[in-house]
Amino acid sequence: MREITEEKIKKYFLVTEKAFEKAKKAGNRTKLKNEREDCLDMIERYIKDARHFYDKGDIVNAFAALSYAHGWLDAGARIGLWDVHDSKLFTVD
Repeated sequence: MREITEEKIKKYFLVTEKAFEKAKKAGNRTKLKNEREDCLDMIERYIKDARHFYDKGDIVNAFAALSYAHGWLDAGARIGLWDVHDSKLFTVD
């Protein structure tokens, strides 16, 4: 596929926002409290950027911002900043 369809971008918003909510509610397996909060802040900013781009009709940059957000989510899950066990939303388990 060589195109970011409306269906695909909506799916990525849904998956990323769902993973973000799960990460915020999850426990922390590390002692990195400040770092966890910093990462959650970055993720939230990327999701807001994605929404901004999407609302302007810029689906390519919206998709890019969601990809960054989900990259942060996956990295946080891998190092234990959020204790999640959901291989559908994160690259864990």
